[in-house]
Amino acid sequence: MVKILRGCFFNKNTIKLLIVSGLIVFFSCGKNDSEASSKSVFRYNQINPITSLDPAFARNQSNMWAIQTLYDCLVDVDDSLRIVPSLAQSWTISDDGLHYTFSLRNNVFFHNNPCFPNGVGRRMVASDVVYSFNRIIDSTTVNSPGSWIFKGRIAKNNPFEAPNDSTFVLNLEKPFRPMLGILFMQYCSVVPKEAVDFYKKDFRKNPVGTGPFTFKKWLENQGLFMLKNTNYWDFDANGQRLPYLDGVRVVFMPDRKTAYLEMMRGKIDFMSGIESSVVNELLTVDGEMQPKHLGKLQLIKTPYLNTEYFGINMDFSTSTSPLSIRKVRQALNYGFDRALMLRTLRNSMGKGATSGFTPRGLSSFNGDVKGYDYNPEKARQLLSEAGFKNGQNLPTVKLMTNKDYLDLCTFIARQWENLGVKTSIDVMESATLREMMTKGTSPFFRASWIADYPDAESFFTVFYSKNPAPPNYTRFKNAEFDALYEAALSENDDVKRYALYQKMDAVLIEEAPVIFLFYDESSRFARANIEGLSRNALNLLPLKRVKKK
Repeated sequence: MVKILRGCFFNKNTIKLLIVSGLIVFFSCGKNDSEASSKSVFRYNQINPITSLDPAFARNQSNMWAIQTLYDCLVDVDDSLRIVPSLAQSWTISDDGLHYTFSLRNNVFFHNNPCFPNGVGRRMVASDVVYSFNRIIDSTTVNSPGSWIFKGRIAKNNPFEAPNDSTFVLNLEKPFRPMLGILFMQYCSVVPKEAVDFYKKDFRKNPVGTGPFTFKKWLENQGLFMLKNTNYWDFDANGQRLPYLDGVRVVFMPDRKTAYLEMMRGKIDFMSGIESSVVNELLTVDGEMQPKHLGKLQLIKTPYLNTEYFGINMDFSTSTSPLSIRKVRQALNYGFDRALMLRTLRNSMGKGATSGFTPRGLSSFNGDVKGYDYNPEKARQLLSEAGFKNGQNLPTVKLMTNKDYLDLCTFIARQWENLGVKTSIDVMESATLREMMTKGTSPFFRASWIADYPDAESFFTVFYSKNPAPPNYTRFKNAEFDALYEAALSENDDVKRYALYQKMDAVLIEEAPVIFLFYDESSRFARANIEGLSRNALNLLPLKRVKKK
């Protein structure tokens, strides 16, 4: 299986030996490097280059991983995706859900940098949060791609306030309970105005934050080097100042096979994802580490907040498609073996989507929710009830996909053929397919949805009828679902809110606007001497508690 964007599998690329050579030169020159070699430096690979170290442009994984290392946000998440304190040591939410008041720590300092008097970083205060958030919504001078996180949510007047140095207040236009999860996004990292004014456009390559590591050197498309922040505000349970590592090196090898070979040589400590040509070299068909690597490498396999699905354009006003019949949609959901598909095509990486649309890894996920399993007899019964016994008189179903998912679509189409359902697969470029999905000219398409923040609302927004495409590519409209969605946005009690979420999943299962495929998993590999790597389902890489023996 070949995974695109932030998934686990890629097409085989030409090995970029010149890039590796460049990295060796970059990280071996200078007299301080021999000293650094005896210290604890964590080395990880990125397949895509970093484009900016400015949090306002934390739009992709490579940027986010580096920015999370250099900056802090008001809140953080633990491995269970629960919101925990960070720059804010505590907070309160008003009863009406419109005002979030954060009490800030008084021992947080920005990194030492020439932008400050005498090069000494000053204390972070509430006005820095106000400044940082205003940068995100500044469409004139910044034009951040993250401006959407506040759009239509914050109060029109005075959305961000700093009553004093230790208090920050966020004011909303209407209740939006997932807001704490939004504030964890790297867009919301706190930056000092002095650094932006000092470096101007070059702030993107001269980051100044409060994070566990400080910026040292960045050669674009070659490597990034960060050093321990010896004045970091956070401590472990034993009173030891974090981080444990002395430094972090990021290398850029676009080919995962190259990264795998470099890891086996001991040149890097960590990589994320697997190149298809070496997947069987690393994993068994059951998704476990090959025995020959035990004791040398460790596999960190975690749920990843990504749901894969086939979407159905539910605007049937001018359509005669058999997919307009709910029982046909339900039959297709029952008509293929998700477990066999994952074992055959993905070395068991991922879990069948049998409990609705929201994936494993979220605290609101409930595996007891009864969705669709493999039940060909039930599928045949539903087809018969829909007037298509054994597929008779059922028009051919046309499924649109890109080449990376052709094997998955072919697997499912062959199983549907056993039910009498004929399927044609139209392979096209990803950009063309996205355009058709947006315009509504693709009646049946392969898609995926990745969480932007750790709340199931990020998935249910895909089906809210008042949302355009994106995210509502299926044009799903259901009054019951919309009412549940709106009620959940203003519900402060998590137990009650999760119950509303599960009712929304029940509506989606019943109406079947999608064919539920699988909940994704991330595969990470580290050398055996690395400890403390996070297992969060957002596929982030927090490093302040990582140790290297």
